[in-house]
Amino acid sequence: MLKQIYKDKPLATILFVGFIFRLIAVLFSKGYGMSDDHFLIIEVPQSWVDGLDVNNWLPGLHNPNAKPCGHSLFYTGLHYYLLLFFKQIGLNDPNFKMYFIRLIHALYSLITIVYGYKITAKLSSEKNAKVVAWLLALLWCFPMLSVRNLVEMVCIPPLIFSMWLIVKYWHEDKKKIFLLAGLIAGLAFSIRFQTSTFIAGMGLAILLNKKYFESVLFGIGAIISVCLIQGGIDFLIWGKPFAEFEEYTLYNMQHANDYIVGDWYNYLLLIAGILIPPISFFIVFGNIINWRKMLVVVLPSLLFLIFHSAFPNKQERFILPIIPFLIIAGISGWNSFAEQSNFWIKRKKTLQNIWVWFWVLNIVVLLILTPSSTKISRVDAMNYLSAKVDLKNFILETSNSDETILMPRFYLKKWINFYSLKKSDSLDTFARNLITKSISEHPNYIVFGESENLENRLAKIQKHFNDVTFETTIQPSYLDKIMHWLNPYGNENQTYFIYKLGNLKSSDEISIYN
Repeated sequence: MLKQIYKDKPLATILFVGFIFRLIAVLFSKGYGMSDDHFLIIEVPQSWVDGLDVNNWLPGLHNPNAKPCGHSLFYTGLHYYLLLFFKQIGLNDPNFKMYFIRLIHALYSLITIVYGYKITAKLSSEKNAKVVAWLLALLWCFPMLSVRNLVEMVCIPPLIFSMWLIVKYWHEDKKKIFLLAGLIAGLAFSIRFQTSTFIAGMGLAILLNKKYFESVLFGIGAIISVCLIQGGIDFLIWGKPFAEFEEYTLYNMQHANDYIVGDWYNYLLLIAGILIPPISFFIVFGNIINWRKMLVVVLPSLLFLIFHSAFPNKQERFILPIIPFLIIAGISGWNSFAEQSNFWIKRKKTLQNIWVWFWVLNIVVLLILTPSSTKISRVDAMNYLSAKVDLKNFILETSNSDETILMPRFYLKKWINFYSLKKSDSLDTFARNLITKSISEHPNYIVFGESENLENRLAKIQKHFNDVTFETTIQPSYLDKIMHWLNPYGNENQTYFIYKLGNLKSSDEISIYN
């Protein structure tokens, strides 16, 4: 029965399975992956809803001297209206809000599977389209990443839908469709500025196929979309179109080497890892031999890859937008080659075993990763403190290092400017400064990051506060523990120990204590 359903409706079946795994991620994969997908997309608009501007992004009463910060406000702005709607219907629990937000992103991500399948079927074959769709549905990292607020994932659906319109009407006399394709592709730019290289590659591919008028229409559509959305939003806020894009460009030129800097081939290695060797090598090879037939798919990915490989800042997530397109062209090219290669025709069993190896390894990682939470100890620490009706303020004590830890105040439900004590900070100086503040500003909870030297760190706090009482321990997820173990410096996924603080001791009390 299941085989017959799959035979009759392969895409619907793949979509259903892909959605089930995304639904698992919606329900169980809490927290956030990187700082950007929470602090730039969730934290900022929630503060706007609450009448604040925590990052000082907007001009107005809270920050009359505000200047553009280099962030596109389109995707963040959409979340503002969504969070405002939640407030109006009385949905105030941060965790329930995130269930709905993850569900919306899960449904939205299905667009990539649908049009990845359709593009492959149109340019290659139904057989290859099924393989592509399964990969887009169940590649080990896709379900979890699809429910995150990552602009690198959110920009993919408009790009792939735009590409589908081009492919579908390539041989039909419907030139205006290329204008629509440009308009839709332009949406991706307003979500993720770097997609400009991909969009340019789409237009160039149309041009190189001697569709001159169509390439012009596509370019006009993209420009109109970018001007209306990105340019329009910036003009309304700053009185100057593209103010944020201009600031973003200047910042990245000046700070290109301030983040993760890697060799030019880093993204090639990353792609090989994400797509799991040796299948990843087949996919790369398929792109190379299939470039002419699928130029509209291959060229945009190539330009995007060249740009990011040349640019010094190489964060892993930056390359995600082209992964679906590499799969589309790569699977089509590789399978076409393997079906005609005498070497692989004689080794069909070997090739089949390679695919079995791929899917076994992929499914194992998929099952581990999909329900896993990330940065959850930070979220749970804020959830715990949010339930404390007596909370005035708290200290984040991470004196084992000088790393700055951002705590998600979205889950705290209070925009407290909490105190942070790092390795380079003096507790004595902090306490002396605290004495000068009103009692209402004094912290009455402290959150210790990690257990290392905890006894000594606790003793120092007890020197300055009365009645330091243990409350609870907040553990990171199993995935966070693994990532912290693999790279403790790049993944500050800490266990947190929460204590309640009594009154701040006076100078005389400290002298007696000594």
